Amino acid sequence: MTDIIGARGGAAGGVAAGDGAGASIKDVSIETFERDVLEASMAAPVIVDFWATWCGPCKTLTPMLEAAVGAAGGAVTLAKVDIDKNQMLASQLRIQSVPTVYAFFQGRPVDGFQGAIPESEVKAFVDRLMSLRDGATGAQAGGPDIDAALEAADAALGDGRAAEAADTYAAIAQAIEQAPPEAGLSPLRLRALVGLAKCQLALRDVAQAQAIFDSLTEEEQNDPTAEGVKASLALARPDLGPAELAELQAAAERTPDDFAARLAFAEGLIGVGDMQGGLDALLALVAADPDWNDGAARRKILSVFDALGPAHPAAVKARRRLSSILFA
Repeated sequence: MTDIIGARGGAAGGVAAGDGAGASIKDVSIETFERDVLEASMAAPVIVDFWATWCGPCKTLTPMLEAAVGAAGGAVTLAKVDIDKNQMLASQLRIQSVPTVYAFFQGRPVDGFQGAIPESEVKAFVDRLMSLRDGATGAQAGGPDIDAALEAADAALGDGRAAEAADTYAAIAQAIEQAPPEAGLSPLRLRALVGLAKCQLALRDVAQAQAIFDSLTEEEQNDPTAEGVKASLALARPDLGPAELAELQAAAERTPDDFAARLAFAEGLIGVGDMQGGLDALLALVAADPDWNDGAARRKILSVFDALGPAHPAAVKARRRLSSILFA
């Protein structure tokens, strides 16, 4: 229950539940948590706001949460927990400071944050939860809403918000698994799992990305949708720690004319997920000698392009630089 993927920041406690909020906002205790949060989250996302009367930031944030939830028109609900009155519940959920906000959907935590955040981020937080709900509803009904949720996750990953995107992909995949087989959603499930694996790679958790890829069928692993993840895992170096990478860097810098050492460092950067740094190092090698070792640096660049995909900003930028180097 406390395994929050990508905790970020903000939360709760001012206007009493029911003050114009209707059923969308409730005060929750340990006795009602299962009903008002876990069970309720099976139908719609539930934001759990841990607050205290003495918490200044809570008094600022709670009205923003209430307003955003109210504007959602029942698509998201808010459960408020006064930690002083519910110390056991706060302890069980390992609440160490307030404000703290968790979001539950379909019985599991899917997002969260700690500390005060701006109103725009509160709205974005609620909007993400609404996207999860819409995606799940579309999956269960076989409708198109899941496409919009996947596009939102793709956009988040493309913007560098990998932890946020991972939450969305995971919720979509779970919703699809609960959908009837006749809905024909296997391709969308594959897209969600591939997206989740890409997020883990972006977060440099190669082991988790590999586990997700291994969970796919052989046919799915060979599907074009999974090509980028397959290529990225082939380049990954989970055995390479900071100390080993530092040694590779020192060797490359110590003897700039040793192209093999420079290539090893570039491969190391790529192996730990620093695609941009690795591409920069490879492009420098190509600029120094395009034909060294039968074009080894150029071939490695192409393998990175396969891993990133044609539309990735780093790939687009590197492709232009490579053309400029080779054809200037």
